[in-house]
Amino acid sequence: RPATSRRTWGFRRIEVLAALGQSVLLLAVGIYTAVEGVHRLFAPPEVPGTELLIFGVVGLVANAIGIAVLATARNANFNMRAAFLEVLNDALGSLGVIVAAIVIWLTGFYQADALAGLFIAALIVPRAMRLMRQTTAVLMEFTPDGLDLDAMREHMLRVEGVVEVHDVHASMVATGLPVVTAHVVVADSCFHDGSAVTILDHIRSCVASHFEVSVEHSTFQLETAELGGREPASIRHP
Repeated sequence: RPATSRRTWGFRRIEVLAALGQSVLLLAVGIYTAVEGVHRLFAPPEVPGTELLIFGVVGLVANAIGIAVLATARNANFNMRAAFLEVLNDALGSLGVIVAAIVIWLTGFYQADALAGLFIAALIVPRAMRLMRQTTAVLMEFTPDGLDLDAMREHMLRVEGVVEVHDVHASMVATGLPVVTAHVVVADSCFHDGSAVTILDHIRSCVASHFEVSVEHSTFQLETAELGGREPASIRHP
């Protein structure tokens, strides 16, 4: 949906919320699978190996189709990454089911089903936690990975006419949409000789092209030392 005056970013963050929901679901499934696997390890039920093998093969084929569909777009955003991760885990789980079914069919070792469940849990839980950590970092408006704000601030300070840089904030609205804001104190003369515009253009180009993470959406407030000095101490952090 396009951006509006009420929703200035549109619905870009929906992908983050959806990915967070999927990661929570995956984590819950992984924990349940681990608990159930431990329980079945000590009290294994009788599992028909042939039927288990059939379901495993059908599941693996369906998951392989899903992987093929999602593979090219898995890095497009958090939501697609979560969907790809879910299908990949299902595929590996189906593979584990197939192996367990063959073992049960050939040897009658019913604990193989429990071991397959623990294997699936070991695959799901770490990946779900990693995705949860990434999406939570976006919602908490942490600085995007790979963006060094200290280096960015030092780079701005090297621009001729820049006296101080403070109240620097950077966050990620959604995949591929990092934003940065800062107060930039410049020499008083810059507002009289027209160089303020040149400084603004320079630092905007800098954050868009100089660093590993390209920030196209930047907002910089140019101010004099006197104006900056009247700001509350709470926003005069680096």
